[in-house]
Amino acid sequence: MSSVKELGYVVYEVSSLTDWEHFGVELLGMQYGERTDDGFTLRTDEKAHRWVVTEGPADDLVATGYEVSDATALDALVARLRAAGIEVADGGEALAAARKVERIFVTADPMGNRVELVTGLADAATPFESAKLLGGFVTGAGGAGHQVLLAHGVSRETYLGFYIDLLGFRISDIIVEELAPGVVADLIFLHCNGRHHTVAFGDMPSPKKTHHFMVEVTDIRDVGLAYDRCMDAKQPFEMTLGMHPNDQMFSFYVFTPSGFSVEYGWGGLIIDDETWEVRTLDRLHSWGHRPPGVVADLLAAAPAPHGEAH
Repeated sequence: MSSVKELGYVVYEVSSLTDWEHFGVELLGMQYGERTDDGFTLRTDEKAHRWVVTEGPADDLVATGYEVSDATALDALVARLRAAGIEVADGGEALAAARKVERIFVTADPMGNRVELVTGLADAATPFESAKLLGGFVTGAGGAGHQVLLAHGVSRETYLGFYIDLLGFRISDIIVEELAPGVVADLIFLHCNGRHHTVAFGDMPSPKKTHHFMVEVTDIRDVGLAYDRCMDAKQPFEMTLGMHPNDQMFSFYVFTPSGFSVEYGWGGLIIDDETWEVRTLDRLHSWGHRPPGVVADLLAAAPAPHGEAH
């Protein structure tokens, strides 16, 4: 079955381009791509861009570009969507040029998230360079990273029908954890290549379309350095350093200037579909990933070392 092969890029609409440029380049270590009519692009590898940042009031995800292997596979995927009653429009030459792809079709998932199906995301004219990283970002066959989207009351059966039956994603695993009496986190993780998950879904209380986007680095030291840069810049954190039990990512979560998060990680699990078994886990975090306020309170409450006063 013709299916999506990777997450190629994301498009965000943000209220402050200046804050976002500082966040992406100076704190996360991305490379400024180019100025566009309504914003700019960010690079994490040899591709022309992985993040497209546009100016506007949404402060949210406005589109996800999923790459398909070739024109034949793209045509087959579009035909399958249309046969299922899903509206799909040809994005046209102007949008293809703006996204730097060969072909583009536009549709929407059951939550209303704009989905751009593309082939041939172009390489940049110059090599990727970061003034902040010791290593690089993990992309390649795994695509740009992963994102967690919010279901907003749409049933799991409905959105899985779109992402699995039509786009060709496969289930990696499920996590169901009771966070407090009567409060349950229930997330499902999907992959389309070796990366443990490219997209995940949960029904968390948030007005945003996206909870976070994950970027992965090749050198564990870059996680610590980015953590320090964000801390020194007083960028608000969602979660401190920790690790997930399913994809085994060592990471932290920092809020973007738009109020959703970026997970910044290292060491993510690679799935082999020949041997992978879907599991349901009972916790979101193996260790760490604590809210910063909790950590601050614990540190403040710790007794002074023997012989010293607070």
